Amino acid sequence: SRQSQVCCLKLEHEFEKNKILSEALQTLATEHHKLEQSVVKGSSSRSALSEDEFYDAVSESGSELSLSGFETVASHSFEEDEEEDEGSVMLSSIIMCYFRMSLPAPMFSRNDFSIWSILRNCIGMELSKITMPVIFNEPLSFLQRLAEYMEHTYLIHQANASSDPIERMKCVAAFAVSAVASQWERTGKPFNPLLGETYELVREDLGFRLLSEQVSHHPPVSAFHVEGLRQDFVFHGSIYPKLKFWGKSVEAEPKGTITLELPKHNEAYTWTNPTCCVHNIIVGQLWIEQYGNVELINHRTGEKCCLNFKPCGLFGKELHKVEGYIFDKSKKKLCALYGKWTECLYVVDPAAFEAHKKSDKKSGEERKTSKGGSGVDQEEVPSPAADTVEVIPGSQLLWRIAPRPANSTQMYSFTCFAMQLNELRKEMEGVIPQTDCRLRPDIRAMENGDIDLASEEKKRLEEKQRAARKNRSKSDEEWKTRWFQQGQNPHTRSQDWLFSGGYWDRKYGQLPDIY
Repeated sequence: SRQSQVCCLKLEHEFEKNKILSEALQTLATEHHKLEQSVVKGSSSRSALSEDEFYDAVSESGSELSLSGFETVASHSFEEDEEEDEGSVMLSSIIMCYFRMSLPAPMFSRNDFSIWSILRNCIGMELSKITMPVIFNEPLSFLQRLAEYMEHTYLIHQANASSDPIERMKCVAAFAVSAVASQWERTGKPFNPLLGETYELVREDLGFRLLSEQVSHHPPVSAFHVEGLRQDFVFHGSIYPKLKFWGKSVEAEPKGTITLELPKHNEAYTWTNPTCCVHNIIVGQLWIEQYGNVELINHRTGEKCCLNFKPCGLFGKELHKVEGYIFDKSKKKLCALYGKWTECLYVVDPAAFEAHKKSDKKSGEERKTSKGGSGVDQEEVPSPAADTVEVIPGSQLLWRIAPRPANSTQMYSFTCFAMQLNELRKEMEGVIPQTDCRLRPDIRAMENGDIDLASEEKKRLEEKQRAARKNRSKSDEEWKTRWFQQGQNPHTRSQDWLFSGGYWDRKYGQLPDIY
């Protein structure tokens, strides 16, 4: 009919228009990338690095910067140069033997695949409903990614050991920064958890046990609950990672409040995580930044810590920087915090911090007006062992990142801790529930290097989930979460997902068949 012909013509016209726009955007992004590089290379500022040089250089910094993650387990001191005792070294060796230090297979090269070809029609859209090819994933579920908050649990133990609320706030602030540090260089996307999927992690060496569950599918919400093995802390929250594509970048806003409770001090701290952004989706080297304000509140004392995760800026001067203050309840600045979320966090007197900022700004302006200097010499690229945070005299180190293992680049840029998350050890078999991520076949296949099987299994599981949802809607059956229920966060009074208990009794009857 004439009407259907008109509709077809309109559709073709829209399709053509969309194609022209997406091609124009791709051209624009490529030109912009070239322009950025030529501006940076031709700049008179001697500190300016081209984008690729900058991210190559900075991505290497921090690889040899600190105590190992295993050594920090036994460390309960802020002192940077504290000598290890024999017990610490022995603990480190035992742990390294117990947990694996590598994945079964290295990652596949993504060079032959373009994220742009998938995302070109999704600009401005929420990405949680878009099915992405498995090649862009990393072999972990988002529930396992959440467990990475716990890599530097020793900071919670340090907070607990302190009798001074300001010292505790320093440790909690350092923990909040350290919790997002593992995202550095992690450009692979974690697998979306299936509804009802769970993950448990018991780490006696770090003094905690964790449970997480996918409690909602649309919107995707992951709830987690961590307990200290000596009942010395509770850490819980629910995260809705809202993903948006903005043409050249993908932005992940982790909506949801995080709560840390220290019963010994009758204290509760709450905060939200910064926004994470992956750049150069269309052209150039992928790189990650985190930005936004993070406010930590001690609900008992009224003290606050306000941290600003700074966006990169034109020449990368602010790249990865974190700065902020701890305030008392009358908003007086008690101390200043500064560092990089990829490296370390220091604390110093606010007056010393502000004087340093002032002199830094002045010398920066002087550098701009002085003429000499063209591009960047190879010698000026920060070496891997160089600390790129300038330490203000009188500062105290709160936290320093554990180094990435030597094989990290071939293993999805995982930390040692991340490499252990999907390990299925003999003693777990028959103990963990059938909904645990470790038993998920698509993630297991990808970890083992079988990308075709991973792709097939991912598709099968997604179809199985859709069919189960259809069946529930036909019979008006509502999905019931197993280990968490909705309730009011007692500290913020906002809606939250709270642990309902019973999981660690190991009675797992009538669990859903999701795999």
